[in-house]
Amino acid sequence: MSAHAVSAPSPLPPAVETLLIVDDMPENLEVLDGLLRAAGYAVKAANNGRTALRLAAEGERPALILLDVMMPGMDGYAVLEKLRADEATRDIPVIFVTALAEAGDEEAGLALGVADYITKPIKPAVLLARVRTQLQAKLARDLMRDQNAWLEAEVARRMAENEQIQAVSIRALANLAETRDQETGRHIRRTQAYVRLLAEALSVHPRHAALLTPAYVDLLTRSAPLHDIGKVGIPDHILHKRGRLDADEWVIMKTHAAIGARAIEFAGRDEERPAAFLALAREIAHWHHEHWDGSGYPDGLAGEAIPVSARLMTVADVFDAMLSRRVYKSALPADEVYAHIVDHSGSHFDPDVVEAFVRCYPDFIEVARRHADPD
Repeated sequence: MSAHAVSAPSPLPPAVETLLIVDDMPENLEVLDGLLRAAGYAVKAANNGRTALRLAAEGERPALILLDVMMPGMDGYAVLEKLRADEATRDIPVIFVTALAEAGDEEAGLALGVADYITKPIKPAVLLARVRTQLQAKLARDLMRDQNAWLEAEVARRMAENEQIQAVSIRALANLAETRDQETGRHIRRTQAYVRLLAEALSVHPRHAALLTPAYVDLLTRSAPLHDIGKVGIPDHILHKRGRLDADEWVIMKTHAAIGARAIEFAGRDEERPAAFLALAREIAHWHHEHWDGSGYPDGLAGEAIPVSARLMTVADVFDAMLSRRVYKSALPADEVYAHIVDHSGSHFDPDVVEAFVRCYPDFIEVARRHADPD
């Protein structure tokens, strides 16, 4: 071999398994200790139940416990029960080693969760074979548990990644619509935050608690930025007009609700399982200009016929529109916007949503401050 040749590293020796043996008879401990050490195991020994519980829980936990049943004070059944009650030791396999040879004794141990049952006097070959079998079974369980934990973590990571991609895509589409309307992405962030605040505040209401679960509120918040996606279908001379729209222009402007709903519906039509948020996004886009008294558009829905998602979006959108400057109007003071929403409870707005708005109004003001449009 060349002087410069490097030999392959020797494989690492397998890890030495530590076993805990428990017996009140010193001679029995001596026999077990010698037998197991000769087979290559590390050994901890205890001559009573309390010491066994301490050794099982502290330091390096044993891979397997060989436990005598008949001991003074705390017998093997009591030790096993406490081992199984402690999260730190409940998964350690236990083999009963005992002079009790009746079938009922073995059944009692197995019923408590003992892994195996060996009767005295000990046959060394039998004991070592049973120990190997239980250690191999534990290794398989640990590998399966670790693999399942890894799979769960990987699924969670991919789901989070998909949700992030979904959120970015939604925001990009919404920004496209808002850019055509000469608004900013901050309008999207504000209305999204307002919808979450309203939904969480309304979720404690007895009539709405069943619907407004945390999962539903998350979907609703994710969907909110698409409320005005239909504005991409409105001509520029109407969308960018300075001043009030005439009657014909207003008819065209109002079509953005139906345009947005159709676009979202088409987006999920070819999918076997359309994304859940698309259903809410379609509701919001289609009906967030409906009024509680039926005077809104596009369908003149009233009261409970308007989906809750759209009722929440209505308050969020009106609050932001009135508080913000547009090409056709100046921004209104916050107290005037607040008074308008409260005064129109039961006509424009769902009274329950207005009540929720009143409770979280300070949070609305904080969102408006944090995500204010640049001067």
